[in-house]
Amino acid sequence: MPAVETPKLRSDRSLRLLTRSDLKDIELEPSKVIELVEDGYRALDEGQSRCPTKMMIDLPVKSRDSIAFSMLGFDGYRDLVGYKTSYRKGGDNPNHYYTTITLYDDSTGLPYVLMDCQKVGALRTPATTALIARQCSKPDPQSVLMLGTGIQAVNTLPYLATALPSLSTFTFHGTHEGGIRSTREHFRRWYPDLDLRFAEDIKEAVQESDIVVVASGRACHPPIHTDWLPKGGLLISVASKGVADGAVAEADRVVATSEGQYALVGKRLRQGSNQLDGVLPELISSDRTIRSHADEKVFAFSSGMIVTDIPVADELAMRALAAGRGQEIQLWD
Repeated sequence: MPAVETPKLRSDRSLRLLTRSDLKDIELEPSKVIELVEDGYRALDEGQSRCPTKMMIDLPVKSRDSIAFSMLGFDGYRDLVGYKTSYRKGGDNPNHYYTTITLYDDSTGLPYVLMDCQKVGALRTPATTALIARQCSKPDPQSVLMLGTGIQAVNTLPYLATALPSLSTFTFHGTHEGGIRSTREHFRRWYPDLDLRFAEDIKEAVQESDIVVVASGRACHPPIHTDWLPKGGLLISVASKGVADGAVAEADRVVATSEGQYALVGKRLRQGSNQLDGVLPELISSDRTIRSHADEKVFAFSSGMIVTDIPVADELAMRALAAGRGQEIQLWD
């Protein structure tokens, strides 16, 4: 899709509402999303943006398996304040996950858009994974394994293929028919000439893969150990329950997207280990790898940061509104 001219939407007092259906067919190319997310990390590392650690609570009725969290941040490249809320009941039904993001223009002091955030997360998460792989994998990796076929996972393989052209072997595993189908469709959409294989033996697939991404929620596979990786392997946990307890201690090097969020939600994986050798925003800004040599096994913890949600949400909103989607709400009249 060609670049869309930015509509003049931030100069009046109308809040634009964009629903999930408004955004469904608004398409962003993997290279564009990776660029937007990289911008978000660079602005944060440069001190132009702000991103406090997310606020999160497990709700008290254990049988419901409910969780709620929120994130607040400022994008210094775009002068936008973002406020994201999420609520999830149970881990197996995507219809019980509700997430929104609101953007405010700090240059005018006016609200801009309130929108469903499911698609934003489905785009910025694999872009983050691709950037981690670019900075932390061994030189010229050949193979990748994707575990999980949920909303946060289905775009991952085409994003990795975009960021790392040396990849030639793409393997995945999932248990939900719809997610398996979506993973194949998304990969074929962007890379129709590349083969995509389904992994049957999970441990064997891990042992044969230079990059392993674990984005499985209620994982229906053995917990993944960093020890299983081949020499030079990279294990990326997308805040996943599919990674083994103590996987951090098995790694030579440890990376996180955010030190604060790693401390907040990565306790199970660390099991007392305080090792953290780098954070992704700094690695991107300095254009350096975390490795001291190619054979090291690297563990990377990826958690969502609103400074990556804001630029993706803004781009989606601009394209959707330019296409005539959404409705105006005079909420503050």
